[in-house]
Amino acid sequence: MSEVKTQIDETVKANDVVLYMKGTKDMPQCGFSSRVAGVLNYMGVDYADVNVLADENLRQGIKDYSDWPTVPQLYVKGEFVGGCDIITEMTLSGELDTLFEQNGVGYNKDAADKIREANA
Repeated sequence: MSEVKTQIDETVKANDVVLYMKGTKDMPQCGFSSRVAGVLNYMGVDYADVNVLADENLRQGIKDYSDWPTVPQLYVKGEFVGGCDIITEMTLSGELDTLFEQNGVGYNKDAADKIREANA
Protein backbone atom coordinates (compact mmCIF):
# COMPACT_ATOMS: atom_id res chain seq x y z
CA MET A 1 0.00 0.00 0.00
CA SER A 2 2.97 2.35 0.47
CA GLU A 3 3.39 2.45 -3.32
CA VAL A 4 -0.15 3.84 -3.64
CA LYS A 5 0.48 6.34 -0.84
CA THR A 6 3.61 7.57 -2.64
CA GLN A 7 1.66 7.89 -5.91
CA ILE A 8 -1.09 9.91 -4.19
CA ASP A 9 1.43 12.08 -2.35
CA GLU A 10 3.26 12.88 -5.60
CA THR A 11 -0.02 13.68 -7.40
CA VAL A 12 -1.37 16.06 -4.75
CA LYS A 13 1.99 17.85 -4.48
CA ALA A 14 2.55 18.12 -8.25
CA ASN A 15 -0.84 19.74 -8.97
CA ASP A 16 -2.35 22.88 -7.44
CA VAL A 17 -5.83 21.31 -7.41
CA VAL A 18 -6.63 17.58 -7.52
CA LEU A 19 -10.00 15.87 -7.38
CA TYR A 20 -10.05 12.17 -6.56
CA MET A 21 -13.40 11.06 -7.91
CA LYS A 22 -15.47 8.26 -9.36
CA GLY A 23 -15.09 8.75 -13.11
CA THR A 24 -13.48 11.74 -14.77
CA LYS A 25 -14.17 15.48 -14.90
CA ASP A 26 -15.73 14.94 -18.34
CA MET A 27 -17.69 11.84 -17.35
CA PRO A 28 -18.35 11.56 -13.60
CA GLN A 29 -19.63 8.15 -12.48
CA CYS A 30 -21.54 9.21 -9.35
CA GLY A 31 -23.68 12.12 -8.27
CA PHE A 32 -21.31 13.38 -5.57
CA SER A 33 -18.31 13.35 -7.92
CA SER A 34 -20.48 15.01 -10.58
CA ARG A 35 -21.46 17.81 -8.20
CA VAL A 36 -17.88 18.68 -7.19
CA ALA A 37 -16.52 18.35 -10.75
CA GLY A 38 -19.45 20.46 -11.97
CA VAL A 39 -18.60 23.25 -9.50
CA LEU A 40 -14.91 23.21 -10.45
CA ASN A 41 -15.67 23.04 -14.18
CA TYR A 42 -18.23 25.85 -13.99
CA MET A 43 -15.82 28.02 -11.99
CA GLY A 44 -13.12 27.41 -14.60
CA VAL A 45 -10.65 25.85 -12.16
CA ASP A 46 -7.72 24.03 -13.75
CA TYR A 47 -7.51 20.74 -11.87
CA ALA A 48 -6.24 17.19 -12.18
CA ASP A 49 -8.88 14.50 -11.95
CA VAL A 50 -8.03 11.00 -10.73
CA ASN A 51 -10.53 8.20 -11.38
CA VAL A 52 -10.52 5.91 -8.34
CA LEU A 53 -12.70 3.38 -10.18
CA ALA A 54 -9.73 2.55 -12.44
CA ASP A 55 -7.72 1.05 -9.56
CA GLU A 56 -9.10 -0.65 -6.44
CA ASN A 57 -5.84 -0.03 -4.53
CA LEU A 58 -6.12 3.67 -5.32
CA ARG A 59 -9.80 3.70 -4.34
CA GLN A 60 -8.93 2.42 -0.86
CA GLY A 61 -5.58 4.18 -0.77
CA ILE A 62 -7.04 7.68 -1.07
CA LYS A 63 -9.38 6.96 1.87
CA ASP A 64 -6.43 5.79 3.96
CA TYR A 65 -4.26 8.72 2.84
CA SER A 66 -6.76 11.36 3.95
CA ASP A 67 -8.38 9.34 6.74
CA TRP A 68 -11.67 10.29 5.05
CA PRO A 69 -14.14 7.49 4.24
CA THR A 70 -15.68 8.76 1.00
CA VAL A 71 -14.91 9.93 -2.52
CA PRO A 72 -14.78 12.55 -4.03
CA GLN A 73 -11.89 14.23 -2.24
CA LEU A 74 -10.54 17.66 -3.16
CA TYR A 75 -6.94 18.71 -2.54
CA VAL A 76 -5.61 22.26 -2.94
CA LYS A 77 -1.84 22.83 -2.83
CA GLY A 78 -1.30 19.39 -1.31
CA GLU A 79 -3.86 19.84 1.47
CA PHE A 80 -7.06 17.83 1.82
CA VAL A 81 -10.04 20.20 1.69
CA GLY A 82 -13.03 17.85 1.89
CA GLY A 83 -15.68 15.86 0.13
CA CYS A 84 -18.91 16.76 -1.64
CA ASP A 85 -20.83 18.24 1.31
CA ILE A 86 -17.88 20.34 2.50
CA ILE A 87 -17.11 21.63 -1.01
CA THR A 88 -20.78 22.46 -1.55
CA GLU A 89 -20.91 24.41 1.74
CA MET A 90 -17.63 26.19 0.99
CA THR A 91 -18.85 27.16 -2.48
CA LEU A 92 -22.10 28.60 -1.14
CA SER A 93 -20.42 30.47 1.72
CA GLY A 94 -17.61 31.89 -0.42
CA GLU A 95 -14.95 30.01 1.56
CA LEU A 96 -13.85 28.13 -1.58
CA ASP A 97 -13.22 31.46 -3.34
CA THR A 98 -11.08 32.56 -0.40
CA LEU A 99 -9.16 29.27 -0.38
CA PHE A 100 -8.43 29.58 -4.10
CA GLU A 101 -7.40 33.23 -3.74
CA GLN A 102 -5.09 32.50 -0.80
CA ASN A 103 -3.40 29.72 -2.79
CA GLY A 104 -3.13 31.53 -6.11
CA VAL A 105 -5.57 29.21 -7.86
CA GLY A 106 -7.33 30.80 -10.81
CA TYR A 107 -11.12 30.66 -10.99
CA ASN A 108 -14.02 32.65 -12.43
CA LYS A 109 -15.42 34.83 -9.63
CA ASP A 110 -18.55 35.68 -11.67
CA ALA A 111 -19.30 31.97 -12.08
CA ALA A 112 -18.87 31.44 -8.34
CA ASP A 113 -21.25 34.32 -7.65
CA LYS A 114 -23.82 32.82 -10.07
CA ILE A 115 -23.72 29.52 -8.20
CA ARG A 116 -24.46 31.36 -4.96
CA GLU A 117 -27.24 33.43 -6.57
CA ALA A 118 -28.88 30.29 -7.98
CA ASN A 119 -28.82 28.65 -4.55
CA ALA A 120 -29.86 31.67 -2.45
